[in-house]
Amino acid sequence: MIKLYTAPTPNGWKISIMLEELGLPYRVRPIRLDQNEQKEPWFLELNPNGRIPVIVDTDADDLAVFESGAILLYLAEKTGRFLPSDPKKRSQVIQWLMFQMGGLGPMQGQAHVFFRYAPEPIAYAIERYQKETARLYEILDERLKDREYLVDEYSIADMATWPWVRLHGWAGVSIDDLPQLQRWCETMEKRPAVQRGFEIPGGDPEAQQRWLKEFQKADR
Repeated sequence: MIKLYTAPTPNGWKISIMLEELGLPYRVRPIRLDQNEQKEPWFLELNPNGRIPVIVDTDADDLAVFESGAILLYLAEKTGRFLPSDPKKRSQVIQWLMFQMGGLGPMQGQAHVFFRYAPEPIAYAIERYQKETARLYEILDERLKDREYLVDEYSIADMATWPWVRLHGWAGVSIDDLPQLQRWCETMEKRPAVQRGFEIPGGDPEAQQRWLKEFQKADR
């Protein structure tokens, strides 16, 4: 059994999508970011960095795994799925996963902050992070010109990248002139497991409260 500690963010959706794709049994513990639950001592024991998502694998002596990329790799290796066994393809998937983890996620995350949340608009910061996010989108569009997914077959690289690209509008970045990226997004959104994973744990307090009650009930 996998326990998933998560919230409705791009990094959280990566893992719920992966779990839905795998069909593994799991329980969801919503982390209420607005209440700073991710900074409480019990959560910091799972992830000292105080960030979601985290999983606990009860079949592996309650192993806790944090960092969304590390979780995707752990689940892929645990199940032998969505990470190729061929060394070349495996390396390529990991490269594109790191592209998202080290590039797209941090840059778009800053675009979100300065475009949507900063108390006062800082034009330099908004322009800087929107331009860098757009540049990374262009790289993805070029990569997808002759392939359906980032490394030919559907993989954890796609699962990691799609939740961020889906929120391009929230960062104030358009993908209207990136036809291959648009096509890939549409392909991703048609996958039933992606649709299900995106609904976890839900964005409204009532949905999260339902997940929390189910988690507590199962843990008794």
